[in-house]
Amino acid sequence: MGLLAQVAGPIGDFTSTASLPVLVAAGLSSFIVLAVVLNVLKQLLFKNPNEPPLVFHWFPVIGNTVTYGMDPFKFFFQNKQKYGDVFTFVLLGKKMTVCLDTRGNNFILNGKIKDVNAEEIYNPLTGPVFGKDVVYDCPNSKLMEQKKFVKFGLTQDALRSYVTLITAEVEDFVKRHKSFKGQKGTFDVPKVMAELTIYTASRSLQGEEVRKMFDSQFADLYHDLDMGFSPINFSFSWAPLPHNRARDNARETMIKLYSEIVRQRRAGNVKKDSHDMIWHLMDCKYKDGTQVPEHEIAGIMIALLMAGQHSSSSTISWILLRLATKPELVEELLAEQKQVVGEDLPALTHDDLSRLPLHAQVVKETLRLHAPIHSIMRKVKQPLVIEGTNYVVPTGRTLMSSPGVTAQMDSYFPNSSVWDPHRWDEGANNYEDDEDDEKIDYGWGTVSKGTKSPYLPFGAGRHRCIGEQFAYVQLQTILAAFVREFKLRNVGGSQEIVGTDYASLFSRPLAPGIVEWERRSKA
Repeated sequence: MGLLAQVAGPIGDFTSTASLPVLVAAGLSSFIVLAVVLNVLKQLLFKNPNEPPLVFHWFPVIGNTVTYGMDPFKFFFQNKQKYGDVFTFVLLGKKMTVCLDTRGNNFILNGKIKDVNAEEIYNPLTGPVFGKDVVYDCPNSKLMEQKKFVKFGLTQDALRSYVTLITAEVEDFVKRHKSFKGQKGTFDVPKVMAELTIYTASRSLQGEEVRKMFDSQFADLYHDLDMGFSPINFSFSWAPLPHNRARDNARETMIKLYSEIVRQRRAGNVKKDSHDMIWHLMDCKYKDGTQVPEHEIAGIMIALLMAGQHSSSSTISWILLRLATKPELVEELLAEQKQVVGEDLPALTHDDLSRLPLHAQVVKETLRLHAPIHSIMRKVKQPLVIEGTNYVVPTGRTLMSSPGVTAQMDSYFPNSSVWDPHRWDEGANNYEDDEDDEKIDYGWGTVSKGTKSPYLPFGAGRHRCIGEQFAYVQLQTILAAFVREFKLRNVGGSQEIVGTDYASLFSRPLAPGIVEWERRSKA
């Protein structure tokens, strides 16, 4: 009793004399300390040999959220070195089992529907943005049909017409935008490219009516929808927060606007003079013979615009920021155009793109180092043994892969941290889909599985991005137009490159990213 009295006495004196706020603060501090101690002891004493190693963390619930969120790739590489290619970490109270390298990519991206599920992970985030009955807010079989509609809408005729439309948008943009007044100046690359890619994507994929709306009402609505991709909405998309209310209002307004476009076209009030996706979807039918309803066309249009704009905006920004560190490469690109299409640089065509390999390599190399999506997740539907290990991942756990990790490994890409488009020169090991790889039809056309490649900028498996062709067309066309119009370099000739902003679902360059431009003289 002597020791107890020695302890209880001072505590009793403290509680009897301290104010209520001090007591609350002391109690909260004691609770946090106890929670930390118990959390650490649990990690040290109760390791499960049948599960992947757990990344150490001090605080329960918070876990590794901060270190992962600051720089996911740094987090992955550090823990790969400590634990190997398979480990588990805690993200906002949820356990994430990471599987890295090509084996991990294949295990997760090529997983069967009965084993892993993407819809349950992503729909809480994307459903309130895209709307009902599209993308992840529908059975996987229906999503595969929707992907097939879009893929078959990206015909060669459509892609050919897009080059002309995108070029015209870029030329008009650099003439009228305030950042490009005069003969030389600077511009904030991420900010300006976010605006430009909205115009090019809407005009080519969605038609003149939608493009015109972006000069008036769509821009603010798009911004409000974009806020719906805040990472907090993975868990709290339902919460009555201001940005969620704005998101819901924007979604309903945009669905009404797109639906009205469809009604006007079906009524014969608009002449069909383009290969945009709205016209195409209006002619599509599901396997049961059902015509794609207006609200689904609208939802698919929102999904196409937002998914494509985010990745394209980020990628073209990185391209220009990287080129600004190597002005000589800008001139090399111009020389390639002159050699291929002629010294007088006539209007670019879709056929020209395939004859400009260095332009394509600039895009490839940028996607290698700057993958727009750093983490790909799936929910485990039944206990899974991880390939090549004895680890069992329990039902309900989230699996995570990161194809961007293999793309940044020296074992696959020597001097991987160096941005070098010439590493893709003819004869180099390009690590793209092996033509001998197994072919499969997930419901949207026969494709190579491609899951074993260390270079997967558009994902792989049944959820592989179907906009790959359009992305290359858009990015190469914008790149070619900028090379024709401007010389680029970093301010003061610096070789530095801005960091990466990982705050959103889509990673992008940190703003501002200022680059100097000088308009080329017209001979």
